[in-house]
Amino acid sequence: MRQPGRRTIRCAVYTRKSSDEGLDQAFNSLDAQREACESYISSQRHEGWKLIPAYYDDGGLSGGNLDRPALQRLLEDIADGKVDLVVVYKIDRLTRSLADFARLVDRFDAANCSFVSVTQSFNTSTSMGRLTLNVLLSFAQFEREVTAERIRDKITASKKKGYWMGGLLPLGYDRHPDPKMQTLVINKAEAETVREIFRLYDQHGCLRQVEQEVIRRGYRSKRRTLSDGKVTGSKPLSRGQINFILRNPVYIGRIRHKQESHEGLHEAIVNQDLWERVQEQLDRKSPGKCRSRSRSGALLTGRIFDETGDFLTPTHSQKGSRRYRYYVSGRLLAGSPTDASGWRLPAKQLEDAVRETVFRYIDNDVSRVLSCPTPPLLESLKNSLGKLSRNTAADLVERVQVSVGQLDITLSANAIAEWFGVAEEEIDRSHLQLEAPFEVRRRGKESRLVFGAIHAAPDPKLIRMIALAHSWLEEIKSGTLMKDIAARYGWQTLMVRQRIQLAFLSPAIVGAILEGKQPEGLTLTQLVTSDIPLEWDEQWTALGFKAAP
Repeated sequence: MRQPGRRTIRCAVYTRKSSDEGLDQAFNSLDAQREACESYISSQRHEGWKLIPAYYDDGGLSGGNLDRPALQRLLEDIADGKVDLVVVYKIDRLTRSLADFARLVDRFDAANCSFVSVTQSFNTSTSMGRLTLNVLLSFAQFEREVTAERIRDKITASKKKGYWMGGLLPLGYDRHPDPKMQTLVINKAEAETVREIFRLYDQHGCLRQVEQEVIRRGYRSKRRTLSDGKVTGSKPLSRGQINFILRNPVYIGRIRHKQESHEGLHEAIVNQDLWERVQEQLDRKSPGKCRSRSRSGALLTGRIFDETGDFLTPTHSQKGSRRYRYYVSGRLLAGSPTDASGWRLPAKQLEDAVRETVFRYIDNDVSRVLSCPTPPLLESLKNSLGKLSRNTAADLVERVQVSVGQLDITLSANAIAEWFGVAEEEIDRSHLQLEAPFEVRRRGKESRLVFGAIHAAPDPKLIRMIALAHSWLEEIKSGTLMKDIAARYGWQTLMVRQRIQLAFLSPAIVGAILEGKQPEGLTLTQLVTSDIPLEWDEQWTALGFKAAP
């Protein structure tokens, strides 16, 4: 019997399951977790524990992040003072991430809420309990990473043996009717289309002409029915899709894995001689070959065209010791120097604009280039995304077309897949087209490109860090040590000290950053490594703004 005067502890049960397998059963894993938690709460009635009626169940969701509907509802109820104790079956049901765990503990503490695991006897109200939790979460995260490595190793080993390991089926093939046979079988009607595409390129040697002929003949991409019943494909083949078909070694009986290919168990559609002739022609015009030439300074060699389809060729002029690089329409260099439709564009500004456009597009939201951006996949891409920079972003470009007032940039599905270490089938080809509006301004004989749309885009990372710096400043005012804030994120104290100075930026500068009107090159890295003056007027000048507000 509960002792008189003991306060009631309102308990909420949280359950989670990573996959949706078995959730349709009458009694599933979520039910089993809840039953165990309810029994534990019942055993603690003498301590004043009382189960609240609300259900917080997340089925089919990863514990690698906090973006879960039921968990968010639970956090809102905790903040509103409706929950005193969270009960889980195991800690990894709540989270598998140490960083997320630290955030959850902070939010629990702020609301005077704790949590208990029914299979692991400790709570978060003691330092020893927190230490034990951190150790267990470290092992849970390690287990998840090891499991992911095992899956990747299994896929690699299977592909080396020639097995088809799933993904979007290529045009010309279907899955083997026997599900135990991990291979492909030829779809005769589609296979003839593939052969014709190879013959057309062998004949014309030009993707644009092949595309026109393919459209005229009515060839379409493969019709696919996804697991959720959604139907995709069966659309006119684009130039990028044609290039992908011509480069895919699956058509000569091989299985591609990253930069290698292995002998497959399926039959070839295209004979070896035709394949080699097509690859030889593609190599002469390929972005890959152009990238090797770009080491000499011309980053976009072979990948940039004007609206007529003419190559823009890298060239330069010399004035004293200074060298000026340009991209010039081929017809201007081939005997028509006065052709008014030709382009002569400053190379560095053009290359910087392409880099910036691609970097921001991928860095702001990598999920838009993925066919199925599941939380586990996004979690696995974090490391590769962190290594992406403006310098390396250009490696993801397949083609750039210049037209009046606009750059049209096409990204390479193969390059993106290789960079992030995923199968090419995981890349959504319908979201690889970017636009960058620009104008040409002249000053005397010199022309300058102005990419207003690029530089007007707000920088999400910079904005988030400014907001975080202000919240840290409030914590420090209330007595929190800077080293404790650093420990929360697993950082050195110096990193917090560098970033907290963003809280002292003038309101005018913060407003300009929120609108994306900061000077070109004013990035988070530049700000945190600079000595920002305390005087607001001095900040405006020191950080490269043109005029004071």
